[in-house]
Amino acid sequence: MTLAPPIRVQSVIDDTPMNVKRWGVVALCFVIALLDGFDTQSIAFIGSSIAEEFAMSTAAMTAVITASTVGMALGAITLGSVGDRIGRKRAILLALTIFGFFSFLGAFAQAPWQIILLRFLIGLGMGGATPSLLALAAEYSPVQSRKMSMTLVLLGLPGGAMLGGVVAAAWLPVLGWRGIFLLGGVLPLILLLVVVLALPESPSYLATRGDAASQTKARNLLQRMTGAAIPAGTVLQADQDDDENAGSIRALFDSTYRNSTITICAIYLANWVAWFLLLQWTPTALHQAGLSKEQAASGTIVVNGAFILFSFLVAALLSRVAIRTLLLGMFGVGILVALGLSVSGSNWTLTFLLIALAGFGIGGQQLVLNYLIAETYPTQLRGTATGFSIGVGRTGSIIGSSLGGALLSSVGVGGYFGFIAVPLAIAALATLTLRSRQRNVSPEDHHDEDLELAGQDR
Repeated sequence: MTLAPPIRVQSVIDDTPMNVKRWGVVALCFVIALLDGFDTQSIAFIGSSIAEEFAMSTAAMTAVITASTVGMALGAITLGSVGDRIGRKRAILLALTIFGFFSFLGAFAQAPWQIILLRFLIGLGMGGATPSLLALAAEYSPVQSRKMSMTLVLLGLPGGAMLGGVVAAAWLPVLGWRGIFLLGGVLPLILLLVVVLALPESPSYLATRGDAASQTKARNLLQRMTGAAIPAGTVLQADQDDDENAGSIRALFDSTYRNSTITICAIYLANWVAWFLLLQWTPTALHQAGLSKEQAASGTIVVNGAFILFSFLVAALLSRVAIRTLLLGMFGVGILVALGLSVSGSNWTLTFLLIALAGFGIGGQQLVLNYLIAETYPTQLRGTATGFSIGVGRTGSIIGSSLGGALLSSVGVGGYFGFIAVPLAIAALATLTLRSRQRNVSPEDHHDEDLELAGQDR
């Protein structure tokens, strides 16, 4: 009896067209990602109401916002790693449970320390879902659609931010801040049921398990989601044929991936410092420069809206331009935007035009970097690498969020905007260490050749 040769899961995914079922996976991942952006922006609107009820100082409110960001950083690192060990679907379910449960409890908080603690725990859930969402979208998408799939999932973050601002502004007078917390608890718990019923596990992850039951599940799932004929008894393989390093952060720093990990994390860190300097403090800077609070608040809407629009351009460029070249070009645009904002003064037309361009030159790199991670690391490390890199990036967001007020106080609006060019320049220098290199792939997988980072010997 002749056994059927092993089949790579990603080869089946790449050789079959994207269909309704697989786009449905991407769409559900997008909806879940909306929650991250929703909660991030809604706290900015309800923060003053919380502070008023508990007579909280500015420092205490800063702790509320920072606690959430710290939680998101730890959640991205820990639950990203968990997703490589227990599966994408289970990690997403765990993240939604944490997010929804503690957000629900937030509606009943009776003291500032409870708000701070709960915001930290909510952040664990929020940050923990993103790595598995990106990994799942990538693993269900053929190479020609992967960039767009991941872009759509990531659009849930700015999309949710805009939605969170609108909902909080409209419903805060009716529901109060406790009602917004309740809403933030009910939505993920509803999605929890949807995920249980409708979101499939990753066949690539199941293929890493190696046991007969997981292999059977992977074959059935792959046939159902792609329509491909998989002979009974066929052994499915993921990117690599062992799972020894699944979910291991230490594996990200072995000789194979060390240079890649350090470089990507350095770019993430510097880019998020710049991005959150802009996101968190632009309204304050615009108000300090002469706009009313209502007019200044529109800066956040402009930059998030532009991020969404430019994301489709970025996805298109990813198919035509080398990643290193694209990143350098984007950082160049970002540096020019920061320097332009530093001298634009009260020319509000120019100022808002530059703020819109920041959606490409300061925020758009996140799309490129997440795709780069998906193509650099194997299935067993993809969620871990995404979570670890995003966790490092969240650290940058804490730094950026903390720097803004001090910069505005010490060097004014022009100096604040000009300083944003500094972390962007650091990120550009790190990007210079990247170089294009093809994977070592078998002839039948030649279409899956992608950029890799300098220093890899795969």
